[in-house]
Amino acid sequence: MSARTYSAVEIIAAKRDCRELTRDQIDWVVAAYTRDEVAEEQMAALAMAVLLNGMDAAETAHWTQAMIDSGEVLDFGDVGRPLVDKHSTGGVGDKITLPLAPLVAACGAAVPQLSGRGLGHTGGTLDKLEAIPGWRASLSTDEITAQLAEVGAVICATTPTLAPADRRLYALRDVTGTVESVPLIASSIMSKKLAEGTGGLVLDVKVGSGAFMKTAARAGELADAMTAIGAAHDLPTTALLTDMSRPLGRCVGNALEVEESVEVLRGGGPPDVVALTVALATEMLALAGITDADPAQVLASGAAHDVWERMIAAQGGDPSAPLPVARHVETVTAERSGIFSGADALAVGTAAWRLGAGRARKEDPVQAGAGVRLLVAPGDEVRAGTPLLELHTDTPDRIADARRLLAGAALLITGDPPPARELVLDVRRG
Repeated sequence: MSARTYSAVEIIAAKRDCRELTRDQIDWVVAAYTRDEVAEEQMAALAMAVLLNGMDAAETAHWTQAMIDSGEVLDFGDVGRPLVDKHSTGGVGDKITLPLAPLVAACGAAVPQLSGRGLGHTGGTLDKLEAIPGWRASLSTDEITAQLAEVGAVICATTPTLAPADRRLYALRDVTGTVESVPLIASSIMSKKLAEGTGGLVLDVKVGSGAFMKTAARAGELADAMTAIGAAHDLPTTALLTDMSRPLGRCVGNALEVEESVEVLRGGGPPDVVALTVALATEMLALAGITDADPAQVLASGAAHDVWERMIAAQGGDPSAPLPVARHVETVTAERSGIFSGADALAVGTAAWRLGAGRARKEDPVQAGAGVRLLVAPGDEVRAGTPLLELHTDTPDRIADARRLLAGAALLITGDPPPARELVLDVRRG
């Protein structure tokens, strides 16, 4: 950490004028902001300068380290297995973490998956798991370590002392129009993952209408920034660019996605969820140095389901308990005959959010049973009046808004079969 005291104004001006920030400047401004010695409006100005003028790879790596240094770095010690983690940039129906963590554990690695909650149209892993009666998100470091050793997988909330500077800056970016800065997105994600102390990291960078990054070019820029940070910090990192033009699987919503994840863990489930789970598991096992396990076979065998039940029970949940069900369910039908070409991911995600599955602000509650269940798959032939999807909610006055979002081209019916979906669009390695 820098021993010199700087002026926040001179650092803002440097980035305003497109100059590279030194390591000492970055260390000072992040630490001072964490100590409340840099005002919110000053950090907002700096974030805007970074959004407009960028940071190079060295600056981004230094910024990430300063975020890490603002809090503690977790040390799980020797849990008897190689540690490997995964992060998704968020999508619609993206329940992949739920089957993935127990699958990778069943193959011999340990997965310390510190996750978050949903905001807007993208779902949060913790919200999904909290639909399970009794399940507990908050664990101490000792509890995480013990569960990694005994079960091999943990999905829990981030500890409050992990990268606190990032928590403050993330909230500030959200209200100042600076969320889209690639260096700040990359350092936000990577500072938390590096502070977890994992031995390898696989990134699932979503691309398409339901993703934060709408184009492959922008997603590739983010993937390259994050893998470069991993390389700069000696963390083996692989990024997969994956399609998010349509929802993953057939369920969007907390309890609905848990139900679908359990189907996958029992050897069934939608083919796209299975395929992406296996693809990410393969990359995670490669980083962990495990070459004698076939994740597709392990998933089909049901061994990952056994780990799932142990993981849920270890955090107080009852894996056999019935999941919450919405009080109101309405069906949306096809307006004409043809071939169902797919549902737009953003429209479905936003509809699920409006039905109660998501939140507009961090403090908003969510409905465990709310969401959207797709009843047909792309390529299915439908007739006018064929049920296409179900809307689930506890508040039926929200259904009209969800129907409006899903009208027209959001549920595409054409005369020709849609092209085959390519789930993994590219792979970037650090």
